[in-house]
Amino acid sequence: MATIIKSEERNFSESPNKIDGFKIFTEQSRVMKGVNPKNLNFDIRLLQPQQCSAPYHFHRFSEELFVILSGSCTLRTPNGFDTVSVGDILFFEMGESGAHQLYNHTDAPCTFLDIRTYIGFDVCEYPDSNKLLIAPSFEIFAKDATLNYFEGEEKISEKWRNEWK
Repeated sequence: MATIIKSEERNFSESPNKIDGFKIFTEQSRVMKGVNPKNLNFDIRLLQPQQCSAPYHFHRFSEELFVILSGSCTLRTPNGFDTVSVGDILFFEMGESGAHQLYNHTDAPCTFLDIRTYIGFDVCEYPDSNKLLIAPSFEIFAKDATLNYFEGEEKISEKWRNEWK
């Protein structure tokens, strides 16, 4: 079924659980119309002045594409900083080379279409804070806490002897 989301129906609300400096608004008409994509997710975002879209991050299993609909902002990538504005298309590939963050350096709001692939899960990595996020459960871990695959498994024969009788 085709669903049309008219521009005059747009209703932005602040994304929950955000902190100062990361206050972003998401357009709600997609949800209100019952649009629930399986593999190609999208949102229209509104980024107020002096706010970041999200912490600097990249996706291990998802590609992302932004289309700037109004305003202007600064894009941070592994290549540095660049000003983006109306009509610009920003593609972020999977992996470290696709790391990104938007910051609204202007005095006017910036809106953009955020389109991303979704295969049921993703792992986001945050280089600035050394975190990993597992989606969709949104569990967050310190990347430094990596372990050897067999750590803690050294005495498995004892467990079998004691537990299985």
